[in-house]
Amino acid sequence: MINYAYIHIPFCKTKCRYCAFISYVNLNLIDEYVNKLLYEIDFYYDKKPLKTLYIGGGTPSLLTINQIEKIINKFNFIKTPEITIELNPDGITTEYLKGLYNLHVNRLSIGAQTFNDKILKEIGRNHTKEDILKTVDSAKEAGFKNISLDLIYGLPNQTIKDFIYDLEIIKKIDIEHLSTYGLKIEDKTYYRKYPPKNLPDDDKQRKMYEIIPEILEDFYHYEISNFAKNKNFISKHNMNYWNLEPYYGFGVSASGFEGNVRYKNTDNIKKYLTEPASNLREEIINTEKKDLEEEMIFLGFRKIEGIDVELINKKFNTDFNHKYKKILDKYINSKHIEKTGKGYKLTKEGILLSNYILCDFLC
Repeated sequence: MINYAYIHIPFCKTKCRYCAFISYVNLNLIDEYVNKLLYEIDFYYDKKPLKTLYIGGGTPSLLTINQIEKIINKFNFIKTPEITIELNPDGITTEYLKGLYNLHVNRLSIGAQTFNDKILKEIGRNHTKEDILKTVDSAKEAGFKNISLDLIYGLPNQTIKDFIYDLEIIKKIDIEHLSTYGLKIEDKTYYRKYPPKNLPDDDKQRKMYEIIPEILEDFYHYEISNFAKNKNFISKHNMNYWNLEPYYGFGVSASGFEGNVRYKNTDNIKKYLTEPASNLREEIINTEKKDLEEEMIFLGFRKIEGIDVELINKKFNTDFNHKYKKILDKYINSKHIEKTGKGYKLTKEGILLSNYILCDFLC
């Protein structure tokens, strides 16, 4: 049974310079896109109640309340679902947010990225610090009690002092969740073609990451990049990904996971709009047991609580402690991994070297 769904809305007013997500600026296609999206949902969705629905992008807040209502109404839900929508904080009104709240959207993910207006302009964002603060205030006025912000560190011309300033604002505005991401220059982005100047080096970016839990000491650090006010505000939708549970993916470039089958929809919006729903999944992969086991280890170690050995052994009929004894001994002795009641987790030092450590388990 699949109880989770992701929907991709691939439209933005402009393309941010660091963004590698599939998005388009031809907003005249939104109406046609929503209609095709509804058709795709009808074709694949089995009517079982969802625990979470996540509408991401792109910029989902470019859709009208009526369009979002049509999408949400396609699904059945458990009694208390988590329904999240991503927002860009430019031009968002209290009236619009009240409209979302009345549709039972109960979690907002706001793309802040930074509170530094000069850096926002440099990276191609259409909003200001003031827009972010107004959006948070309006969301609270509309009734939202689960508000998440995204921050990026390692941005052009960003100093450690700049990032501390961002984190201090997070503490003051009383939100429930924060996601943080180190800037990576991805393929097919503006910054890949025109590399930015004055990027913080790896050492500075590492120091920026290290200070997050120090400054946000009252937040619960539950995943490498994610912090919640307390355990009640953990992203249930994202935890589903990290626990390797199945989910639907609807829309251009959306990915899904059913059983041991992974699929990805076409990136081509023209094809998405014209092809039958049965032809939208361009990549369909029957994932091998070995690959799923490795993925569960990789995702499990991203969680601060770490991996559950008994769960892995049961799911994949293996003996984790025996199979990975040499690697475990190596990193326990170096104090990068430590034992827990259920298995193992990365230490603070281990998190900083997570890519290297996980490569030993997977390579």
